[in-house]
Parts: sequence; structure tokens; C-alpha cells
Amino acid sequence: MDFELPADLTAYLAELDDFIERVIEPLEKSNDNVRFFDHRREDARTDWDRGGLPNHEWEALLAESRRLADEAGHYRFPYPKEYGGKDGSNLAMAVIREHLAALGLGLHNDLQNEHSIVGNNVALLLMLHYGSEEQKADWVEDLLNGRRYFAFGITEPAHGSDATYMETTAVRDGDEWVLNGEKTWNTGIHLASHDMVMARTSGEAGDGHGITAFLVPTDSPGFTIEQYLWTFNMPTDHAHVSFTDIRVPNSAVFGGEGRGLQVVQHFFNENRIRQAASSLGAAQFCINASIGYAKERAPFGKPLATNQGIQFPIVELQTQCEMLRALIRQTAWQMDTYGVFAASRNVSMCNYWSNRLCCEAADRAMQIHGGLGYSRHKPFEHIYRHHRRYRITEGSEEIQMRRVAGYLFGFMGQEAPKGVTT
Repeated sequence: MDFELPADLTAYLAELDDFIERVIEPLEKSNDNVRFFDHRREDARTDWDRGGLPNHEWEALLAESRRLADEAGHYRFPYPKEYGGKDGSNLAMAVIREHLAALGLGLHNDLQNEHSIVGNNVALLLMLHYGSEEQKADWVEDLLNGRRYFAFGITEPAHGSDATYMETTAVRDGDEWVLNGEKTWNTGIHLASHDMVMARTSGEAGDGHGITAFLVPTDSPGFTIEQYLWTFNMPTDHAHVSFTDIRVPNSAVFGGEGRGLQVVQHFFNENRIRQAASSLGAAQFCINASIGYAKERAPFGKPLATNQGIQFPIVELQTQCEMLRALIRQTAWQMDTYGVFAASRNVSMCNYWSNRLCCEAADRAMQIHGGLGYSRHKPFEHIYRHHRRYRITEGSEEIQMRRVAGYLFGFMGQEAPKGVTT
């Protein structure tokens, strides 16, 4: 097996670095835009008068950076060539997301908003894969150009990880469906024209079949944003939403009646491997910063780096990074080679371990930097607050471990992915 990254991919990383230096960093430093990345002024991102939503100026800056990246040919990297992309593979996206996160926080890549100069437009990828011809004609151009998008209504107040027990229902009434229920942690709903709502249309609670995805206009009568949920990390765009007798046409069904869980799992697998790579990159950033500081800081007349109490925890973290990097890249390659569902077990491994590793690396960076590390003069506390979220969202680490155990002990009804032994 060849473990070298393709030459064109390593060259592309250098091209991205050059674009960041020439275009994105000057934008970040102009018009006091740096206030959004100066963690002492992090409230600049938050509109306190609108319930803690992202500030309009903050979101406009992110949109401008995406426009520039799209103009330069970077933003659409993972999209098919027929839509202006480069057919970017899961492996390439994992490498790129890790690389950008390892550069640190900035306008090039701000994971609090899932923002990056290389797009991760999962809504578009799902539309191309699962949308009807009518839906594609209606949505693809708008998704490509950022004119509108849909949010994802999956989690419910009484049902988080146990999504198959969802209480939101949709009942057929002639050529329409009537939706009732509620969702929570409905991220990005404040800007979305539609919500992809998962609802039970048949079967019993706990059944994997009988769940259907619907594209529901957010201005539908009966669609109510109850509140935005404040979190460890601000601003917030995570809403609690309710649906009361909402009527949508049968054309709103997305991905086929009763096949909603497949749509969700497709979304989760592709998003989780990229998010795992981002957490790995953020962990590597924390480690690199800690090594640099320990070599410079010299209390009691000698550098911190000479102390084994500093060295050994960093050695352990770096060892975990190296092993995780190999697994993430192998898993992404398996997804490219055998299909997005072929490496579900390994995706779960990568996801839960990378998020835990990132939190540990950020915590260690704070410790090594002392009081300065705990302060908002350094980015570590922000990295910790953000990535702590991923140990719960995208499937909690306990759920990820349960999935892995299901494959290992035969409860999932699937064998290990090709090319992998258990």
C-alpha cells in the first residue's frame, strides 16, 4: 500500500496556503475584521439583541470570503466538475480540512460556523444524490451560489441519539402530507429557506424504516422557532422548532418515502470523516503551539521543554495524532473506493477519538501556557469550547462506541469493510 499523498493534492495544499496569504489574510486584517478572531472581543460575532444569533456583519464577512474562494476556484473543490468543482474525493477533503484547521483559527477556516474556503456543502451533495429531477432543477443553482439552503431537522427534545424513536410524524392526506412535532438543535435555521425535517410516516418507534425526509419551507403556517439555545460557545444558531399541522405537497418528500434514515446516514458519514479531520488538525495546532512555547518559556533558568512533565504528555498526544491521521486517511480512502457506507465502523472510530483528542490537546495547551493559555489572549479555550461540542453532536462518543461495538460483535448485521480485518 502506498501511503504517500498524491502529488497533485500536496501541490494543492500549497496553492491554498498561497491564496490564504494573498487574499484571505488581508481581508481578515482590514476594517477591524480581526475583532471577530480576537477572542477578547469574541462577542463581536454575537447579536445580543436578536437572541444571541450571529451578527450580520460577521456572516457577511464569511460570505465574502466564500465568494473570493469561489472566484479563485477553491470553494467548489468537492463538487462534481459539471457544477464547477474538482470532483474532490473524501480522502482529499479529509487532508484539506486537517491542513486548514492545523493553521489555526482564521477567516480561512472557522469551525464554529462550519466555514471554510473549501466548501463542505453537504446539502448540495445530498441534493445531487437523492433529489428528484424537479428538486434538482429548483435547488442546485441556488445551493451552488449560496442564494439559499436548507437546514437539518433531525434531533428532538426527547430523542437525541435515538433518532429512530422520533415523535415527529407526517400523515398522508391526498396529495399532501400533514406534519406535527418538534425538533431541537436545528442549526442554521435563521437563514434557511427550508428545513429538511425527518418524520415518521410508517412503522413503529425504533424501526429503521418508515422515516421520511421532507423539505419544509420555514415560512409555512405552523412552522415556529420557539427559541435559540445558548451554548458553551457563542453565537448561537441552534433552534428549537415546532410544527403544527404543516401541509406540504408530496413533491416535498426528499430521497423517497420511508428512506429518510439512509439520507441521514449518508450525511453523517461524509460529514463525520471531514469533521474528524478538522478536529485532528485543531489538535495538531494546539500541540505545535505548545512545543513552540515550551522551547521559548524559561522559568527557573531553563526552557520548559527540558522537563519530562512537559515532554511526555505532548509525546502521547502526538503519537495519537499520527495514528489517528493514518486511520482517517485509510477510512476516507475506503469510502472513495467502496462507497460512503463501506467504512461506517471506522468513521465512528475516527469521529469519537478525534474529538476527544482535540479537547485533550487544547486542555494540555492551556496547561503548558499557564495563565496565558487559560486567557482569551490565546485561542485554546475557544478551541476547547467549540470542539467539546462534537463529543456530543454528530452522534455522541458513547453512541459512536456503541456503533463500533455493534460491528465488532455482530449486532449491526454487517461485516467489516473490505481491506480491513477485525
